Amino acid sequence: MAEVLNLRKLITFYPDKIYREMLTDKPEMRVALMCLGPGQELKPHKAPLRLLMYCVEGRGTFTVGEEEIEAGEKTAIMVDPMVSHGFRATATDPLVVMAVVTPVEE
Repeated sequence: MAEVLNLRKLITFYPDKIYREMLTDKPEMRVALMCLGPGQELKPHKAPLRLLMYCVEGRGTFTVGEEEIEAGEKTAIMVDPMVSHGFRATATDPLVVMAVVTPVEE
């Protein structure tokens, strides 16, 4: 069975906070859409999961561990478990990120 999502219809911006939409939340995979207005930031944090951050639209700076990566549309960044990660939109451009999280097999 397939589920088709039109991301263009889901993109929403708030002037004072990040817009977050959980697209799917299943044990084997969680997918969230995050929309940041210019200058907004998701502060770096750690999680015990594998993560793919996909820049759907805009430009921003992605933090992975101690590294800062300037990225634009259609860029994917993969992060290992328990590595600090976050992102911020540029001062002039909004940023739309789709985050795909999968559990770590033990």
